[in-house]
Amino acid sequence: MMLKRTAAILMSLTLASVLLMSGNALADAKTDPLATWKPSFDPSGAKYTYILSNVSHPAIEGTAVGYRIRDAVWEKSNGRIYVDFRPLSQLGGEKDVLSKLKMGAVQGILCSSVAAANVADKLGIVNLPYVVDTFEKLDQFRADTELFKEFSDSALPAGLKVVDITGYGTYGWATTVPVRSLAEAAQVNFRIAQAPVNTDIYKNWNLKFTVMPWPDVPQALQTGVINGLDHTPTVCNITKKFDVAKYFTEVNYAQGLFIHMMNKRWFNKLPDDLQKILIAVIEEESAKSRALTKTQQEAQIAAAKEKGVEFFALSDSDRNTLVELAQPVYDAWGSKIGKEYLGKVRTTLAH
Repeated sequence: MMLKRTAAILMSLTLASVLLMSGNALADAKTDPLATWKPSFDPSGAKYTYILSNVSHPAIEGTAVGYRIRDAVWEKSNGRIYVDFRPLSQLGGEKDVLSKLKMGAVQGILCSSVAAANVADKLGIVNLPYVVDTFEKLDQFRADTELFKEFSDSALPAGLKVVDITGYGTYGWATTVPVRSLAEAAQVNFRIAQAPVNTDIYKNWNLKFTVMPWPDVPQALQTGVINGLDHTPTVCNITKKFDVAKYFTEVNYAQGLFIHMMNKRWFNKLPDDLQKILIAVIEEESAKSRALTKTQQEAQIAAAKEKGVEFFALSDSDRNTLVELAQPVYDAWGSKIGKEYLGKVRTTLAH
């Protein structure tokens, strides 16, 4: 009788454990931010794996492209290549991932343009104010074989190849106080990215700024440590920065970009047909993503306005002042990037 009772108790405890584990699994599934993007196929049979990193959330079209590349490559390669896309900093920050990329531990990265300049100075050209500042100029830059090849080849000494570009919108200022002019901007402390070119820009614009890691921004905004944020309306709305910063000034001085970089040594080991498939898919999906990014920005601005966020356009006069103040930045970075190349890009895109 005692043995039966003991067995019953053990069975009850086992069942409870199974139910608890099942409950935890269900809870994890519900809280998994990437559950929606899981592959519809079993990647275990792939002969080659391309680990692709990104720091952002795939709700942003320029990041979601990683999943679209994954699915298209799988289909067109008949399951021979699995693009193992890892957004949301799953593999670490960009600096760490770039080191892994150079060593070959990671094969690809959708790297923010501000961090990409650490690989090669020439990649920093897209961060300079009012150079590649519109969606139209970005498409023109990407479509110009001569301009893009020089940009792309600049990463080769680091063992990397730049394949393509996606984005996350046009940069401006999200603020907790209205900023309709440069005079009002002078009263704001802006958070800027941890990148030398951004520091140089804000110094020459004579604006107060704080270099701050992205994870520290929400608390800094809420506590008033900063009252301005240099970023795009898409990112500010999706990441709920507009819950605190209720104003946005459309400075429109640069495009927020992800530079798709790949380990060249790994790529060269792929069979020729798979090389062609991978590059063709990345180029096709990146082009689609750039169009989707423009549409998404328009939708996110409309959504922010519905929530009460006020948008201001910087005047042409103030914009011209920012260009004039940035002249030392063009000079300094022109020396690093190549003055001839910078001049060629500015002249070509101006037309």
